[in-house]
Amino acid sequence: MKLAVIGRGMIGSAATRHLAEAGYNVTLIGTREPEAYATHDGVFASHYDEGRITRGLDQNRFWSDVSRASIARYRKLEAATGTRFYEEVGVLMAGPQGRSLIDAVLSVAQSTNIDHDQLDAEQLAQRFPYFHFPQDTLGVFETTNAGYINPRRMVQAQLIAAKNAGAHFVDGVAGGLNEAANGISVDVGGANLNFDRVLLATGGFTQSLLGDEVPLNIYARTVALFSIDADEQCRLAGMPSHISLLEDGRDPYLLPPILYPDGSVCLKLGGDPEDNVLENTQDVKDWFRSGGSQSVGQFLEHSIREKMPNLRIIETRIAPCVTSFTEDELPVIRALTGRVAVAVGGNGKGAKNSDELGRLGAEALVGQPVV
Repeated sequence: MKLAVIGRGMIGSAATRHLAEAGYNVTLIGTREPEAYATHDGVFASHYDEGRITRGLDQNRFWSDVSRASIARYRKLEAATGTRFYEEVGVLMAGPQGRSLIDAVLSVAQSTNIDHDQLDAEQLAQRFPYFHFPQDTLGVFETTNAGYINPRRMVQAQLIAAKNAGAHFVDGVAGGLNEAANGISVDVGGANLNFDRVLLATGGFTQSLLGDEVPLNIYARTVALFSIDADEQCRLAGMPSHISLLEDGRDPYLLPPILYPDGSVCLKLGGDPEDNVLENTQDVKDWFRSGGSQSVGQFLEHSIREKMPNLRIIETRIAPCVTSFTEDELPVIRALTGRVAVAVGGNGKGAKNSDELGRLGAEALVGQPVV
Protein backbone atom coordinates (compact mmCIF):
# COMPACT_ATOMS: atom_id res chain seq x y z
CA MET A 1 0.00 0.00 0.00
CA LYS A 2 1.42 3.34 -1.11
CA LEU A 3 0.61 6.17 1.31
CA ALA A 4 1.09 9.93 1.37
CA VAL A 5 0.97 12.51 4.14
CA ILE A 6 0.34 16.10 3.10
CA GLY A 7 1.72 18.68 5.50
CA ARG A 8 5.29 18.98 6.74
CA GLY A 9 4.33 20.44 10.11
CA MET A 10 4.27 18.92 13.55
CA ILE A 11 1.38 16.49 13.07
CA GLY A 12 2.29 15.55 9.49
CA SER A 13 5.93 14.83 10.29
CA ALA A 14 4.89 12.71 13.29
CA ALA A 15 2.35 10.74 11.24
CA THR A 16 4.98 10.08 8.59
CA ARG A 17 7.42 8.77 11.19
CA HIS A 18 4.87 6.46 12.77
CA LEU A 19 3.82 5.07 9.40
CA ALA A 20 7.41 4.54 8.24
CA GLU A 21 8.43 2.88 11.49
CA ALA A 22 5.40 0.59 11.20
CA GLY A 23 6.72 -0.59 7.84
CA TYR A 24 4.46 1.35 5.45
CA ASN A 25 5.59 2.84 2.14
CA VAL A 26 4.93 6.51 2.89
CA THR A 27 5.76 9.81 1.20
CA LEU A 28 5.61 13.17 2.97
CA ILE A 29 4.54 16.08 0.75
CA GLY A 30 5.29 19.58 2.01
CA THR A 31 7.63 22.53 1.96
CA ARG A 32 10.39 23.82 4.19
CA GLU A 33 10.22 27.03 6.21
CA PRO A 34 10.35 30.05 3.89
CA GLU A 35 13.43 32.25 4.07
CA ALA A 36 11.43 35.50 3.79
CA TYR A 37 7.81 35.63 4.96
CA ALA A 38 7.02 38.92 3.24
CA THR A 39 7.73 37.62 -0.27
CA HIS A 40 6.74 33.97 0.14
CA ASP A 41 3.74 32.90 -1.97
CA GLY A 42 3.42 29.28 -0.85
CA VAL A 43 2.07 27.75 2.34
CA PHE A 44 3.26 28.48 5.87
CA ALA A 45 3.19 26.62 9.18
CA SER A 46 3.04 27.69 12.79
CA HIS A 47 5.98 25.66 14.13
CA TYR A 48 8.56 28.17 12.89
CA ASP A 49 9.59 29.04 16.43
CA GLU A 50 11.84 28.02 19.31
CA GLY A 51 9.32 27.50 22.09
CA ARG A 52 5.98 25.84 22.79
CA ILE A 53 4.71 24.87 26.23
CA THR A 54 4.38 21.16 26.92
CA ARG A 55 2.44 19.74 29.84
CA GLY A 56 0.12 17.06 31.09
CA LEU A 57 -1.99 19.61 32.97
CA ASP A 58 -5.17 20.62 31.19
CA GLN A 59 -8.82 21.34 31.87
CA ASN A 60 -9.79 18.57 29.43
CA ARG A 61 -8.85 14.91 30.00
CA PHE A 62 -8.44 14.19 26.27
CA TRP A 63 -5.76 16.85 25.83
CA SER A 64 -4.00 15.68 28.97
CA ASP A 65 -3.99 12.07 27.76
CA VAL A 66 -2.60 12.78 24.28
CA SER A 67 -0.02 15.18 25.70
CA ARG A 68 1.28 12.70 28.25
CA ALA A 69 1.45 10.00 25.57
CA SER A 70 3.60 12.30 23.44
CA ILE A 71 5.81 13.50 26.29
CA ALA A 72 6.58 9.89 27.21
CA ARG A 73 8.19 9.45 23.77
CA TYR A 74 10.22 12.69 23.64
CA ARG A 75 13.48 11.38 25.05
CA LYS A 76 13.45 8.25 22.88
CA LEU A 77 12.96 10.39 19.76
CA GLU A 78 15.75 12.73 20.85
CA ALA A 79 18.13 9.83 21.47
CA ALA A 80 17.31 8.14 18.16
CA THR A 81 17.96 11.28 16.12
CA GLY A 82 20.58 13.16 18.12
CA THR A 83 18.24 16.15 18.15
CA ARG A 84 17.35 17.74 21.47
CA PHE A 85 14.04 19.61 21.52
CA TYR A 86 12.63 19.18 25.05
CA GLU A 87 13.47 21.17 28.19
CA GLU A 88 11.92 19.85 31.40
CA VAL A 89 11.54 23.10 33.37
CA GLY A 90 8.02 22.46 34.68
CA VAL A 91 4.75 24.28 34.01
CA LEU A 92 2.81 26.55 36.34
CA MET A 93 -0.90 27.08 35.69
CA ALA A 94 -2.59 29.66 37.90
CA GLY A 95 -5.98 31.27 38.23
CA PRO A 96 -8.55 32.61 40.69
CA GLN A 97 -9.06 30.10 43.50
CA GLY A 98 -12.41 28.35 43.49
CA ARG A 99 -13.17 29.16 39.84
CA SER A 100 -14.03 26.54 37.24
CA LEU A 101 -10.92 26.79 35.05
CA ILE A 102 -8.29 26.19 37.70
CA ASP A 103 -10.56 23.66 39.47
CA ALA A 104 -10.79 21.67 36.23
CA VAL A 105 -6.99 21.64 35.92
CA LEU A 106 -6.66 20.46 39.50
CA SER A 107 -9.27 17.74 38.93
CA VAL A 108 -7.44 16.36 35.87
CA ALA A 109 -4.11 16.49 37.72
CA GLN A 110 -5.52 14.48 40.60
CA SER A 111 -7.41 11.94 38.47
CA THR A 112 -4.35 11.23 36.31
CA ASN A 113 -1.79 11.23 39.16
CA ILE A 114 0.24 14.03 37.58
CA ASP A 115 3.01 15.11 39.95
CA HIS A 116 2.05 18.63 41.02
CA ASP A 117 2.21 21.13 43.84
CA GLN A 118 -0.72 23.31 44.92
CA LEU A 119 0.39 26.82 45.84
CA ASP A 120 -1.52 29.77 47.28
CA ALA A 121 -0.58 33.38 46.57
CA GLU A 122 1.97 33.57 49.39
CA GLN A 123 3.64 30.32 48.34
CA LEU A 124 3.66 31.46 44.71
CA ALA A 125 5.40 34.70 45.69
CA GLN A 126 8.06 32.80 47.60
CA ARG A 127 8.69 30.22 44.90
CA PHE A 128 8.39 32.50 41.85
CA PRO A 129 9.35 35.99 43.04
CA TYR A 130 9.63 37.35 39.50
CA PHE A 131 5.84 36.87 38.92
CA HIS A 132 3.02 38.99 40.30
CA PHE A 133 -0.20 37.21 41.34
CA PRO A 134 -3.46 38.52 42.84
CA GLN A 135 -4.15 37.44 46.41
CA ASP A 136 -6.90 34.99 45.44
CA THR A 137 -4.66 33.00 43.08
CA LEU A 138 -4.25 29.23 43.20
CA GLY A 139 -1.27 27.77 41.37
CA VAL A 140 -0.91 24.20 40.11
CA PHE A 141 2.76 23.50 39.37
CA GLU A 142 3.57 20.42 37.28
CA THR A 143 7.06 19.70 38.48
CA THR A 144 8.16 16.93 36.09
CA ASN A 145 7.38 15.77 32.55
CA ALA A 146 6.55 19.34 31.58
CA GLY A 147 8.28 22.49 30.35
CA TYR A 148 8.73 23.47 26.72
CA ILE A 149 9.71 22.06 23.36
CA ASN A 150 11.50 23.61 20.41
CA PRO A 151 8.96 22.97 17.63
CA ARG A 152 11.45 23.53 14.82
CA ARG A 153 13.81 20.92 16.23
CA MET A 154 11.00 18.54 17.08
CA VAL A 155 9.88 18.53 13.44
CA GLN A 156 13.51 18.06 12.44
CA ALA A 157 13.75 15.03 14.74
CA GLN A 158 10.54 13.55 13.31
CA LEU A 159 11.86 13.98 9.76
CA ILE A 160 15.21 12.38 10.60
CA ALA A 161 13.49 9.40 12.22
CA ALA A 162 11.05 9.07 9.32
CA LYS A 163 13.90 9.14 6.79
CA ASN A 164 15.84 6.56 8.79
CA ALA A 165 12.77 4.32 8.68
CA GLY A 166 12.51 4.60 4.89
CA ALA A 167 10.05 7.46 4.33
CA HIS A 168 10.20 9.42 1.07
CA PHE A 169 9.91 13.20 0.71
CA VAL A 170 8.51 15.51 -1.95
CA ASP A 171 9.29 19.21 -1.56
CA GLY A 172 6.24 20.97 -2.93
CA VAL A 173 2.71 22.22 -2.33
CA ALA A 174 -0.27 19.94 -2.89
CA GLY A 175 -2.62 21.81 -5.20
CA GLY A 176 -5.46 19.31 -5.43
CA LEU A 177 -6.70 15.76 -4.95
CA ASN A 178 -8.38 13.48 -7.47
CA GLU A 179 -9.86 10.32 -5.98
CA ALA A 180 -10.72 7.40 -8.24
CA ALA A 181 -11.67 3.77 -7.78
CA ASN A 182 -8.09 2.57 -8.13
CA GLY A 183 -6.32 5.24 -6.11
CA ILE A 184 -5.88 8.95 -5.46
CA SER A 185 -3.65 11.41 -7.28
CA VAL A 186 -2.11 14.50 -5.71
CA ASP A 187 -1.26 17.49 -7.88
CA VAL A 188 2.15 18.82 -6.78
CA GLY A 189 3.41 21.64 -8.98
CA GLY A 190 1.47 20.35 -11.97
CA ALA A 191 2.69 16.76 -11.61
CA ASN A 192 0.23 14.05 -10.55
CA LEU A 193 1.59 11.70 -7.89
CA ASN A 194 -0.41 8.52 -7.35
CA PHE A 195 -1.13 6.84 -4.02
CA ASP A 196 -3.53 4.37 -2.46
CA ARG A 197 -4.40 6.59 0.50
CA VAL A 198 -3.62 10.14 1.65
CA LEU A 199 -3.60 11.78 5.11
CA LEU A 200 -4.09 15.54 5.29
CA ALA A 201 -2.28 17.22 8.19
CA THR A 202 -2.64 20.65 6.66
CA GLY A 203 -3.66 22.90 9.57
CA GLY A 204 -4.68 26.38 8.50
CA PHE A 205 -4.43 25.45 4.81
CA THR A 206 -6.93 22.57 4.93
CA GLN A 207 -9.60 24.60 3.15
CA SER A 208 -7.45 24.84 0.02
CA LEU A 209 -7.78 21.06 -0.48
CA LEU A 210 -11.09 20.18 1.16
CA GLY A 211 -13.15 23.37 1.03
CA ASP A 212 -15.62 23.36 3.92
CA GLU A 213 -15.79 19.57 4.24
CA VAL A 214 -13.96 19.80 7.58
CA PRO A 215 -15.19 22.99 9.29
CA LEU A 216 -12.33 24.88 10.95
CA ASN A 217 -12.11 28.35 12.41
CA ILE A 218 -8.68 29.74 11.56
CA TYR A 219 -7.55 32.57 13.84
CA ALA A 220 -4.71 35.03 13.33
CA ARG A 221 -2.38 35.08 16.31
CA THR A 222 0.46 37.38 17.30
CA VAL A 223 3.20 36.46 19.75
CA ALA A 224 5.66 38.84 21.38
CA LEU A 225 9.32 38.11 22.07
CA PHE A 226 11.08 40.09 24.80
CA SER A 227 14.88 39.93 24.67
CA ILE A 228 16.78 40.21 27.96
CA ASP A 229 20.42 40.60 29.00
CA ALA A 230 22.72 38.18 30.80
CA ASP A 231 21.87 39.52 34.27
CA GLU A 232 18.17 38.96 33.69
CA GLN A 233 18.89 35.50 32.38
CA CYS A 234 20.63 34.66 35.65
CA ARG A 235 17.80 36.17 37.72
CA LEU A 236 15.23 34.09 35.87
CA ALA A 237 17.19 30.84 35.94
CA GLY A 238 14.81 28.02 36.76
CA MET A 239 11.73 29.87 35.53
CA PRO A 240 9.00 27.44 34.42
CA SER A 241 6.60 27.84 31.54
CA HIS A 242 3.46 29.58 32.77
CA ILE A 243 -0.22 29.81 31.80
CA SER A 244 -2.64 32.26 33.42
CA LEU A 245 -6.29 31.23 33.53
CA LEU A 246 -8.11 34.56 33.64
CA GLU A 247 -11.69 35.24 34.73
CA ASP A 248 -12.62 36.47 31.25
CA GLY A 249 -11.74 33.05 29.80
CA ARG A 250 -8.42 34.04 28.23
CA ASP A 251 -5.35 31.91 28.94
CA PRO A 252 -2.17 33.81 28.01
CA TYR A 253 0.97 31.69 28.02
CA LEU A 254 4.54 32.66 28.86
CA LEU A 255 7.76 30.81 28.11
CA PRO A 256 11.03 31.22 30.05
CA PRO A 257 14.22 32.63 28.51
CA ILE A 258 15.05 30.75 25.29
CA LEU A 259 17.96 31.23 22.88
CA TYR A 260 16.78 32.30 19.40
CA PRO A 261 18.66 31.81 16.10
CA ASP A 262 19.78 35.46 15.98
CA GLY A 263 21.63 35.01 19.28
CA SER A 264 19.08 36.84 21.43
CA VAL A 265 17.57 35.28 24.55
CA CYS A 266 13.86 35.98 24.78
CA LEU A 267 10.78 35.38 26.86
CA LYS A 268 7.76 34.68 24.69
CA LEU A 269 4.19 35.71 25.48
CA GLY A 270 1.08 34.77 23.53
CA GLY A 271 -2.55 35.56 24.16
CA ASP A 272 -4.47 37.75 21.71
CA PRO A 273 -7.22 39.79 23.42
CA GLU A 274 -9.66 39.05 20.56
CA ASP A 275 -10.15 36.39 17.90
CA ASN A 276 -9.34 37.59 14.38
CA VAL A 277 -10.90 35.09 11.96
CA LEU A 278 -9.12 34.33 8.68
CA GLU A 279 -11.81 33.46 6.14
CA ASN A 280 -9.81 31.70 3.42
CA THR A 281 -6.40 30.51 2.28
CA GLN A 282 -5.45 33.87 0.85
CA ASP A 283 -6.23 35.51 4.20
CA VAL A 284 -3.92 33.02 5.93
CA LYS A 285 -1.07 33.77 3.52
CA ASP A 286 -1.59 37.51 3.83
CA TRP A 287 -1.55 37.23 7.62
CA PHE A 288 1.77 35.40 7.72
CA ARG A 289 3.26 37.92 5.30
CA SER A 290 2.01 40.84 7.43
CA GLY A 291 4.40 40.08 10.29
CA GLY A 292 1.68 40.19 12.96
CA SER A 293 -0.35 42.87 14.74
CA GLN A 294 1.49 45.82 16.25
CA SER A 295 -1.50 46.61 18.51
CA VAL A 296 -1.55 43.07 19.89
CA GLY A 297 2.21 43.35 20.41
CA GLN A 298 1.66 46.48 22.50
CA PHE A 299 -1.07 44.72 24.47
CA LEU A 300 1.25 41.80 25.18
CA GLU A 301 4.06 44.08 26.31
CA HIS A 302 1.68 45.76 28.74
CA SER A 303 0.58 42.31 29.94
CA ILE A 304 4.09 41.05 30.64
CA ARG A 305 4.94 44.21 32.55
CA GLU A 306 1.93 43.54 34.78
CA LYS A 307 2.92 39.90 35.26
CA MET A 308 6.66 40.62 35.70
CA PRO A 309 6.93 44.23 36.97
CA ASN A 310 10.72 44.15 37.37
CA LEU A 311 11.52 42.61 33.99
CA ARG A 312 14.21 44.55 32.11
CA ILE A 313 13.46 44.30 28.39
CA ILE A 314 16.10 45.12 25.80
CA GLU A 315 13.87 44.83 22.76
CA THR A 316 10.33 43.71 21.87
CA ARG A 317 9.44 42.13 18.56
CA ILE A 318 6.40 40.28 17.25
CA ALA A 319 5.71 37.30 15.02
CA PRO A 320 2.57 35.88 13.35
CA CYS A 321 1.09 32.41 13.57
CA VAL A 322 -2.36 30.85 13.24
CA THR A 323 -4.48 28.43 15.24
CA SER A 324 -7.09 26.03 13.87
CA PHE A 325 -10.15 25.52 16.07
CA THR A 326 -13.01 23.05 15.79
CA GLU A 327 -16.52 23.52 17.15
CA ASP A 328 -16.01 21.11 20.06
CA GLU A 329 -12.35 22.14 20.58
CA LEU A 330 -11.17 18.59 19.90
CA PRO A 331 -9.11 17.57 16.88
CA VAL A 332 -10.65 16.07 13.76
CA ILE A 333 -8.81 12.78 13.21
CA ARG A 334 -10.75 10.38 11.03
CA ALA A 335 -11.18 8.88 7.60
CA LEU A 336 -13.26 11.00 5.25
CA THR A 337 -13.44 8.34 2.52
CA GLY A 338 -11.82 4.98 1.92
CA ARG A 339 -8.73 6.79 0.63
CA VAL A 340 -8.58 10.15 2.42
CA ALA A 341 -8.13 10.84 6.13
CA VAL A 342 -7.46 14.02 8.11
CA ALA A 343 -5.62 14.98 11.28
CA VAL A 344 -6.34 18.67 11.85
CA GLY A 345 -7.58 21.04 14.54
CA GLY A 346 -4.92 21.58 17.16
CA ASN A 347 -7.16 24.13 18.93
CA GLY A 348 -4.12 26.01 20.16
CA LYS A 349 -2.89 22.90 21.99
CA GLY A 350 -1.53 20.72 19.21
CA ALA A 351 2.23 21.30 19.38
CA LYS A 352 3.07 19.46 22.58
CA ASN A 353 0.94 16.44 21.71
CA SER A 354 1.61 16.43 17.96
CA ASP A 355 3.42 13.10 18.16
CA GLU A 356 0.31 11.36 19.49
CA LEU A 357 -2.03 13.26 17.15
CA GLY A 358 0.18 12.16 14.26
CA ARG A 359 0.07 8.56 15.46
CA LEU A 360 -3.72 8.70 15.67
CA GLY A 361 -3.82 10.21 12.19
CA ALA A 362 -1.70 7.34 10.93
CA GLU A 363 -4.18 4.90 12.47
CA ALA A 364 -7.10 6.69 10.83
CA LEU A 365 -5.35 6.39 7.45
CA VAL A 366 -4.56 2.67 7.55
CA GLY A 367 -7.52 1.56 9.64
CA GLN A 368 -5.56 -0.27 12.29
CA PRO A 369 -3.34 0.49 15.30
CA VAL A 370 0.05 2.08 14.56
CA VAL A 371 2.56 1.73 17.38
